[in-house]
Amino acid sequence: MDIRDLLSTECVIETLNVSSKKQALQELAKRAAQITGLEERRIFDVLLERERLGTTGVGAGIAIPHGKLPGLDRLHGLFARLERPIDFDAIDDQPVDLIFLLLAPEGAGADHLKALARVSRLLRDRTVCEKLRGSDKADALYGLLTDAQASSHAA
Repeated sequence: MDIRDLLSTECVIETLNVSSKKQALQELAKRAAQITGLEERRIFDVLLERERLGTTGVGAGIAIPHGKLPGLDRLHGLFARLERPIDFDAIDDQPVDLIFLLLAPEGAGADHLKALARVSRLLRDRTVCEKLRGSDKADALYGLLTDAQASSHAA
């Protein structure tokens, strides 16, 4: 599973200005609707339902909200660097400032899990996260996300 398969430069938000978890999910759903052609409300509802099962704030300032939606033709990713960290009910109680949204077709099964694992591995790399936090240009963020994965494959 390659990050390039999930993400394009237009799927990177360099400075998302939100003040709450709900607002972050709403803004991400709005952007995801433009990219996928699905209704914003359907995407938001799926994300909210997933959060009710347990937080997707995985710790160290990172959240990976995700869900499955009928009508998607493939996996879609969206990355956002927040202007200010927000409370995301993360497992370590730390505020979140990096969010990688993952949307999968309803029948994605193992592909969805592989993509989640890939994103999680990438964002567990502290060096990558520090570089992401230090950049405010979408193309630079995209480069960091995709180059970090390429270099980890080469190792």
